Amino acid sequence: MSVRWGLIGASTIARQFMIDAIRAQADGEIAAVMSSNPERAEAYARENGIARAVSSLDALLNSDIDAVYISTTNELHLEQGLAAIKAGKHVLCEKPLALTSADAREMVVAAKAAGIVFGTNHHLRNAGAHRAMREAIAAGRIGKPIAARVFHSVYLPENLQGWRIARPEAGGGVVLDITVHDADTLRFVLGDDPVEISAFTQSAGMAAGGLEDGAMCIWRFKSGVIAQSHEGFTTKFAGTGFEVHGSEGSLIATDVMTQKPIGSVLLRTANGEEELNFDREDLYTRSLRYFHAAIRGEGQPAATGEDGVWSLASAEAALQSSNTGKAVAIDPQLGGLA
Repeated sequence: MSVRWGLIGASTIARQFMIDAIRAQADGEIAAVMSSNPERAEAYARENGIARAVSSLDALLNSDIDAVYISTTNELHLEQGLAAIKAGKHVLCEKPLALTSADAREMVVAAKAAGIVFGTNHHLRNAGAHRAMREAIAAGRIGKPIAARVFHSVYLPENLQGWRIARPEAGGGVVLDITVHDADTLRFVLGDDPVEISAFTQSAGMAAGGLEDGAMCIWRFKSGVIAQSHEGFTTKFAGTGFEVHGSEGSLIATDVMTQKPIGSVLLRTANGEEELNFDREDLYTRSLRYFHAAIRGEGQPAATGEDGVWSLASAEAALQSSNTGKAVAIDPQLGGLA
């Protein structure tokens, strides 16, 4: 029995990663694509071998599909997600799930009530590198975790700049684009939840309309771990990385905050240095594998809707901290602000 997908949004990320990931599943099929621009929908369907192109959400949801992948601009996710849930379709939604964690929670609650599988497309927790780090920490290989550092400042390619740097009303800015990923990756690797964040944001010349194109955050976790993260759109020559330092060792990962299964993870202890081996499975293919299994009643998506609420609550708190100059508590039950 195949899982027939409808794409809500004729997006770059779907073209570059998700279409292949869906088709990599033995039971995966893409039945239709929707864009509000009919010509774009037709061209996208033709270029990507998709049988049906539509220009309205109703037309897509009335198609013979089982699940939707939402990759439209952020302000559209709530309405589209709720409509798909109401139509009985499983939902895999890009992050952030909505513009507020309260709206994100509304979708998660609706999906649960309807018996719908709802996932957040946080790709980084599907990287073999991050899974190897999580396993090493859980196995006690660095002792008690003490601190972490995330380097996730990149240069936003010109073809992706658009609304991300010019439209506040669409949920633009680096915090809703990248800080949400760092929140989720820290939670996943550490197996711990953040409770407080302090953040500075900047506009370094790329973003307009009062949006931020850089951020630095300091996090405190329930266990007492402290972390720092740097997110940006403007650094052409910065590498990405992720470090976790413990009482008995350190994990130093390089080139791992990326959509591709690349990079390295070094474990450094009193015994010396050891490079950890990890699988190089495509991140999105793994995401889809977990999602299809969840549809069959086997486990849950790699990142659940609740995970998406956590990451968005963290981003809300970061923006609040930047605006107020004060540390802000993170609570996914209170819209990110406690």
